[in-house]
Amino acid sequence: MTAMKQDGMKVIVIGGVAGGMSAATRLRRLDERAEIVVLERGAHVSYANCGLPYYLGGTIEQRDALLLQTPESLAARFRIDVRVHNEAVAIDRDARTVRVRDLATGREYTESYDRIVLSPGARPFVPDLPGVERAHTLRDVSDADRIAEALAQDVRSAVVVGGGFIGVEAAENLRERGLDVTLVELADQVLTPLDPEMAAPVADRLRAHGVRVELGAQAAKVLPSTVELADGRTLPAHLVLLSIGVRPETSLAVAAGLELGPRGGIAVDEAQRTSDPDIFAVGDAAEKRDALTGDPVLVPLANLANRHGRLVADALTGRPVRARAATSTAIVRVFDLTAAATGWNEKRLRAAGRPYQALHLHPGSHAGYYPGASPIALKVLFDPRDERILGAQAVGADGVDKRIDVIATAMAGGLTVSELADLELAYAPPYGSAKDPVNMAGLIAENLADGTARTVQWHELDGAEGAIIDVRSPAEHAAGSIPGAVNIPLDELRDRAAELPEGRLIVHCQVGLRGHNAQRLLTALGREVVNLDGGYATWAAGRSATATAPAA
Repeated sequence: MTAMKQDGMKVIVIGGVAGGMSAATRLRRLDERAEIVVLERGAHVSYANCGLPYYLGGTIEQRDALLLQTPESLAARFRIDVRVHNEAVAIDRDARTVRVRDLATGREYTESYDRIVLSPGARPFVPDLPGVERAHTLRDVSDADRIAEALAQDVRSAVVVGGGFIGVEAAENLRERGLDVTLVELADQVLTPLDPEMAAPVADRLRAHGVRVELGAQAAKVLPSTVELADGRTLPAHLVLLSIGVRPETSLAVAAGLELGPRGGIAVDEAQRTSDPDIFAVGDAAEKRDALTGDPVLVPLANLANRHGRLVADALTGRPVRARAATSTAIVRVFDLTAAATGWNEKRLRAAGRPYQALHLHPGSHAGYYPGASPIALKVLFDPRDERILGAQAVGADGVDKRIDVIATAMAGGLTVSELADLELAYAPPYGSAKDPVNMAGLIAENLADGTARTVQWHELDGAEGAIIDVRSPAEHAAGSIPGAVNIPLDELRDRAAELPEGRLIVHCQVGLRGHNAQRLLTALGREVVNLDGGYATWAAGRSATATAPAA
């Protein structure tokens, strides 16, 4: 590594926003002598890109609220030389220079460096479709400006292509503006980080608020006022927004001869150094380490970009650093519903052939006797061999963020799933229950681990051996039931045990608790019994997610 200049090192940060600006400002706080130059090809160097959908929907009324810092404010406070509309077009590692193009004038010039921090971000994926040039993407403030300008015209309908986090947010906010909105998703569910039974309520909530949801559908053409699907149907679309995903922006790194990782991002070590020890990379362009396997992954999340930018500044000033592995914790609001996830989902675990146990519960967001409690669907996945928590998902109107954050923290701290039962969490009736949902997940895991509970999953029910016994009330059974289930309410089960069919039994209630009680009772009576994990509510959500009926 080349020695630093006596008058302070010169660091060029290529790309601003979360990763680049965190590195630049932290570096200034640690080293007053460093010369820091930030090159940003866009118009804005520091903005809240996660707030862009809410600006389009009008929740964030003032565009300027999205602009966190300007070149002038950064120069005044941090003495950082920020150059917007200046694109780094080449890195000469031998000469230790960066060739820069001023996009306003076309002039090219050269900057020397001692160190480089690459933060080029990711570019939206735009499929090669006829007419796709009419479509918009939503990645930065300039994108939002173009969409806002289009919305100021006579726009009455919109098609959002892609049902991920940004696509769902965009669909919600465009609908809030009064547009006729259709969400088109190639997969058979929205929000693929969630498992199908957890994502189904999100699609239902979109439909309940007037968003048409087309699952298993593919956009084929973007026409002047419609979008044509691969099956020939057309959807009204004065506005088309693509939210199909992003790809790491690596062209500059590749041209400079830096190594890419197996996921297509820039390969970095635990200090975010690239294959050139004088060049670091952060943000969406850089690969991360997966917390479960240690393998490289792409995680385009702002909090990791911020964290790694700060880490690079520490590394530049000689501090020992080590980037933590990523659990990919994410959250989204969909109208009055919240969905969140951390770690791996069941689909990914099954595909990888990794042993896992799933548990579902449907607790209240706070004490049921305190007004305003609402249900949460919580799913936790763990390794049955050592009880390591592998992932969690939650969906509900309230309290979802708290529970996923607690479980994500437990994963980072190495707690087992059973140890969730002993967490001492803040409790008062407006905020939680004496047994918090996270504690309840730990208690269920304890029961599974010691054999007190035996369960079957919703997707295992078809073809499973055993008669299905519904221990809910007759009114609940009449409102919706599993085909073939025999209804014997829990409180009558002891007296009516003789009516039960011979052989193995599968019991269920609405959310799992009464089913667990029934399973314990019948086990004590000598029957072979399993409980439907998560009860009828989980089974119904799973069946909804896998139904072949056309989307509403």
